[in-house]
Amino acid sequence: MFTVKEIAQAVGGKLFGNGDIDVAAVSTDTRTIEKGTLFVAVKGERFDGNDFIAQAAEKGAAAVLSDRAEGADGYDVPVILVEDTRAAQLALARYHRNRFDVKLCGVTGSVGKTSTKDMIFAVLSSGFETLKTEGNFNNDIGLPRTLFCLNEGYGAAVIEMGMSDLGEISVLSKAACPDCAVITNIGYCHIENLKTRENILKAKLEILDGAKEGAPLILCGDDEYLKSVELADRRVIRYGFGENCDVRAENIVHLENGECFELIAQGKRYKAEVPVSGEHHVLNALAAFCVGCEFGMSAEEIVPAFMNYQASGMRQKTERYGGVTAILDCYNASPTSMKSSLSVLGGVKAEGRKIAVLGDMLELGEMSEELHAMVAEDVEKNAQVCFLYGAEMNACAKVLSQRGFEVYHSTDKPLISEKLAQFIKDGDVLLFKGSRGMRMEEIAESIKNGR
Repeated sequence: MFTVKEIAQAVGGKLFGNGDIDVAAVSTDTRTIEKGTLFVAVKGERFDGNDFIAQAAEKGAAAVLSDRAEGADGYDVPVILVEDTRAAQLALARYHRNRFDVKLCGVTGSVGKTSTKDMIFAVLSSGFETLKTEGNFNNDIGLPRTLFCLNEGYGAAVIEMGMSDLGEISVLSKAACPDCAVITNIGYCHIENLKTRENILKAKLEILDGAKEGAPLILCGDDEYLKSVELADRRVIRYGFGENCDVRAENIVHLENGECFELIAQGKRYKAEVPVSGEHHVLNALAAFCVGCEFGMSAEEIVPAFMNYQASGMRQKTERYGGVTAILDCYNASPTSMKSSLSVLGGVKAEGRKIAVLGDMLELGEMSEELHAMVAEDVEKNAQVCFLYGAEMNACAKVLSQRGFEVYHSTDKPLISEKLAQFIKDGDVLLFKGSRGMRMEEIAESIKNGR
């Protein structure tokens, strides 16, 4: 992949030791070190990678990237000394990315960036050998890990970019150098740090900081903050349901296991279908259509590829627990994604009751109580019964109780799991949704094991 000298030049580091050694892989974790690996000594919350340099050398590391000057020339392995190993790894990832003529799409947004990434992957992989971000590797450690997987066999890549504060997406974009960028929406995620949705918009627009000259920005035109974005130096392409959108969907029909719709682009109509329920997946397909077109694919190639979509992780995964149907959407939660998931519950056919099992939405700061209370409206529209877990969900429970809705609330997970298990009957459909920290899948697992 690299020589040690080449790495030192790419990251602007000072080399101690032999620069002619070949490096075949990059890792920040000594547990994955094999012969020929560059070990990047990253400082985390609990560990400092610099304390494990000797261990990495013993395991066969070809070289080390370190920001600790003391003793840098005293190891039995070449050391490249830099000011910041995180920044240096991003610089190396950028260097590696630009070795290849690969069409790269960057994706961000408050909600739905992973499912949008997966839909874009479904489209692009029908026309190119395509690399995508796996799992939650969308930060300054995970994104380089994905980029280092690039090789001459790939023709396209779709890279997810996450953030919790200003400046974070900027460095990711500068490493990935997108040929086009997608922003799904501007919601309330991380408003605890950023305070306003205007700041969230500003943070998401950082995806353009490393974008190539002429790279278009693809936006959801239905979003109240994105619909007015205009750029003097780039094309803006909008997708959505509104008349203002360049690519839009009409005549949506809810199917048992998906959505059917008409896709309208450049004055032409195409019959389209996605294999998952929820209108937000139609939006994802529209975004993927825009990316496919930008990367030279035809509508006739793109539209059938929607049906290749497969969700990542615990995102709207449907399971059967005996006679009960469970929709697991436990990866994360925000007001926007909570609304979308509840609409999916509302759209399913159920022989029994539709039961929403919801956990706290975290990192909402001063707006938490207000935003949790707002969830009640969508619960009423889409469910007959609601089980709520977590201290923040008390605000939702109060509103539902006042309106006479059947609701159970607790901050005790074993207790609410027990009550839910006693309550459900064959034919019921359950939606499990909450922030990652609430681990709502544990309640689902207790139900599964009890049936």
